[in-house]
Amino acid sequence: MHSEVERLSEMAQAGERMIERLRKQAFLPDSRKGLNIRFGIAEAAQLLGCSTNRIRMAEDDGRLPPPPPTENGRRPGYSIEALQHMREVLGASPARAPLDRPAMIAVQNFKGGVGKSTVTTHLAHYFAIQGYRVLVVDCDSQATTTTLFGFNPHFNITREQTLYPYLSIDPTQTDLLYAVQKTPWPNVDLIPSNLELFDVEYELAASGADGGSVLASRFRKLKQGLEDLARDYDVVILDPPPALGTISLAVMQAANALIVPLAATTPDFCSTVQFLSMMDQVTGQLSQAGLTVDYDFVRLLCSKFDGNDPSHAMVRQIMEQTFGPALLPVSILESAEISHAALRMMTVYELERPIGSVRTHKRCRANLDEAMAQVAALVRRGWGLAAPASPEAVVNG
Repeated sequence: MHSEVERLSEMAQAGERMIERLRKQAFLPDSRKGLNIRFGIAEAAQLLGCSTNRIRMAEDDGRLPPPPPTENGRRPGYSIEALQHMREVLGASPARAPLDRPAMIAVQNFKGGVGKSTVTTHLAHYFAIQGYRVLVVDCDSQATTTTLFGFNPHFNITREQTLYPYLSIDPTQTDLLYAVQKTPWPNVDLIPSNLELFDVEYELAASGADGGSVLASRFRKLKQGLEDLARDYDVVILDPPPALGTISLAVMQAANALIVPLAATTPDFCSTVQFLSMMDQVTGQLSQAGLTVDYDFVRLLCSKFDGNDPSHAMVRQIMEQTFGPALLPVSILESAEISHAALRMMTVYELERPIGSVRTHKRCRANLDEAMAQVAALVRRGWGLAAPASPEAVVNG
């Protein structure tokens, strides 16, 4: 007879097998995600901040290769790789200047279910479409972000591919380059995670009398390792565990910007207030220990917002009254398109075509673009740059 505790193992194993089945159904035969999205010439021109005529002229004079036509002779649109090349040829890269420090954004809230990993992955893909070089670091042993990037944490990722060899009590790596994985996005890399990363928490908790000095050294080490890697990127997005543990604190100390997602419900609002209070206490304690915490910006982002729910509108108003300009003005709307994409272990930005209605998809995509652009504007402001012009303001280049 199986005990109920033994059933935990059975359920976990059954769940892992189901995840693998879902992954194989959602992804290409080699069990890795493919990226097949294309952008028409009008959308490409908007992303590059130029006119369609400028693109056509560059294709006519040989500076740019036109997209190969489909079997029926139509233009299939431009891939992400093609957009990157177009930015280089046309001088439209948004990359930071060498002296600008990379943005290292932690997406954190101790309350689960606020869409932390959803915000992380959509933010990464938004930055990628805009042409930025992005590194995503999954610091959460639940590895939801790793899964959304097309990896099965149980089958595809070993402990040696996570932060563990770098942060453990007996480290085997002296820098983080070993952990960087390529993703289907040509300008997005990933440091993945899996359940074994949690061993770091156990080891550091058991470090005994020297625990304080060990923790401080790990905090400094993670920050230095991320800063070394960040030299090759414009934006680093960190997804820490939703708990006040060693890894979370190390990530919060390493970051130079903070996005706090929260849903428009009273429990989420109350939990976020507690999170902010705890962060205030912890940052003070870290400073006393000689570990500085310095953020270029701290913003709250309302997620999973249902504009048709009066209670959501009421809580959103409470957020505005409480947090003022620290609350980003555009919320991420609750959308079936986000849920449908997540079921396929994708973001909305990876969909080749709408899953639901075209209208729902366009509304969701427009909302995500507007919400993510708020963060991009804060990053660019830190580099002394103005936010990109709106589509209406883009004139012939």
